[in-house]
Amino acid sequence: MSTGSGGGRRPPLLSTRMQTTLAIRTTGPGLYEFTNDVVRFVRESGVREGLLTLFVQHTSCSLCVQENADPDVRRDLEEFFRRLVPSSDAPSMRWITHTTEGPDDMPAHIKAALTAVSLSIPVTAGRPALGQWQGIYLFEHRNDAHTRRVVAHISA
Repeated sequence: MSTGSGGGRRPPLLSTRMQTTLAIRTTGPGLYEFTNDVVRFVRESGVREGLLTLFVQHTSCSLCVQENADPDVRRDLEEFFRRLVPSSDAPSMRWITHTTEGPDDMPAHIKAALTAVSLSIPVTAGRPALGQWQGIYLFEHRNDAHTRRVVAHISA
C-alpha cells in the first residue's frame, strides 16, 4: 500500500513454514505412491500458495513424480531400471566391489544416484500443483521390506 507521497508503508510479508516426516513402508523393489499423504500434509498446513519440498533420507531409494493412471507405466519403469542396473551378481556387474549388504545394495545406490532424492512441487490453491495423471512416488530399489522416511517441508 502506498500513500503516493513516498511515506507509505507496505504490510509485512507473512511467512509460514511447516515440516513433517512421512514413513513409507515398502515390500521390495517398486514404486509406492504416497500422493494422498502429501495432499493431507499440505491441506493441514493451511498454506494456499507456496513451495513443497520432499526429501528422502536414504541412499538406496528415490523419489519421482510419475503417471498414476495406468499401472503398466510403473511396471515398465521398474523393468527398465532392473535391466539398466542389474543385481551385482549378474555377469555384467562383476566389477562391483561394495557387496557386503547383498547383491541388490550397490545397484540400489546406483539407481538412486540416477534418479532424484528430492522434489520441489508448487502449492496452488492449497494443493500440490500436480497434473491430472501425476502422482508422487517413493521408488524402492532394495529387495527387502523397509520403512523409508521422507521429510516434507512447505513454505509460503
